[in-house]
Amino acid sequence: MDAVSVNTSDVEGGIIEALQTCYDPEIPVNIYELGLIYEVKVEPSGSALVRMTLTSPNCPAAAELPAEVEAKVRGVSGVTDAKVDVVWDPPWDQSMMSEAAKLQLGF
Repeated sequence: MDAVSVNTSDVEGGIIEALQTCYDPEIPVNIYELGLIYEVKVEPSGSALVRMTLTSPNCPAAAELPAEVEAKVRGVSGVTDAKVDVVWDPPWDQSMMSEAAKLQLGF
């Protein structure tokens, strides 16, 4: 029996929606609009990979934020497995924020 294939673009969209409900505890903007999400990739099998960063290596949320991201991704319909890679290259800076985030934070 062949494995069921998911619509990867639909699942990626669902993951992005879920990530827009995750917030850095020190900044009142979701992590997607902050530019902390570098990549969302979904395989036809439903396996999802999220590459993300944090505002700083010393971020107080360094322990809990990636775990929260993984839990939210796993909760998206069509996701069969989730992996979150925290990367530091390229380093995050304010230019990575969306226009909406910049407006919300007064930049």
